[in-house]
Amino acid sequence: MNLRTTDLKTETNKTNTDTEMTKSTNVFNQARKEGRNYLLEPEAKMVCMEYGIPVTRFKVALTSDEAVKFAEGIGYPVVLKIVSPDIIHKFDVGGVVLNLKSQSEVKAAYENILKNVKRHKPDAKIVGVLVQEMAPPSTEVIVGATKDPQFGSALMFGLGGIFVEVLKDVTFRIAPITESDAREMITEVKAYPILKGYRGQPPADTDAIVNILLNTSKLVMDHQEIKELDLNPIMVYEKGAKTVDARIILEYPSKPSPSQE
Repeated sequence: MNLRTTDLKTETNKTNTDTEMTKSTNVFNQARKEGRNYLLEPEAKMVCMEYGIPVTRFKVALTSDEAVKFAEGIGYPVVLKIVSPDIIHKFDVGGVVLNLKSQSEVKAAYENILKNVKRHKPDAKIVGVLVQEMAPPSTEVIVGATKDPQFGSALMFGLGGIFVEVLKDVTFRIAPITESDAREMITEVKAYPILKGYRGQPPADTDAIVNILLNTSKLVMDHQEIKELDLNPIMVYEKGAKTVDARIILEYPSKPSPSQE
């Protein structure tokens, strides 16, 4: 793989203007060049950052010493995740370790992740190990998008955990959406009272959710190759929010047959 790992060693959350959104285009072009129908997690988070979608701070380490250095810079606790184009389900191969609180824990986790991956998939191409901050627990929401052949990209919003998995408490809108659409999506879910503050819990920052929905709408409209997008969970605080995991699946238009050209 010809990944420029230095481009993935990112931890800022600054939003660029539309004319400066070149990194995102490069990320999508690189994935297509390599024949991948998905983005690696650091790539997906880099794209989110350029579109003003807040993510946890992260960097991609190439050695255990580098992982420790990045963890020290990010601040404990941290999470380590394998970055590989050959591994989609990281937990299944022991490629994720949570809540690491010291240099020794980070170093041991780094080595264990590599051992686990080599045991489960010896031929896997390893780009590095993602070192990211472990976001404090809070109200979890999910923002997603999926492309319908007839209507185009549809955005989805819901609260995380049981509300999505069991109750299917979600709402949809066809992109692009307006601010009014975003606010309606938030209030339509049955669990909305939890966002307003429930039994002494502080209210969640709904303005932050609105911005995430609007920026996700722009992202999927700008990049029609996005087939599915999943930001889950997003931790929403009394002020601000952070996307913990980001997944982007791609599809490319098939070339027309000679008879159609």
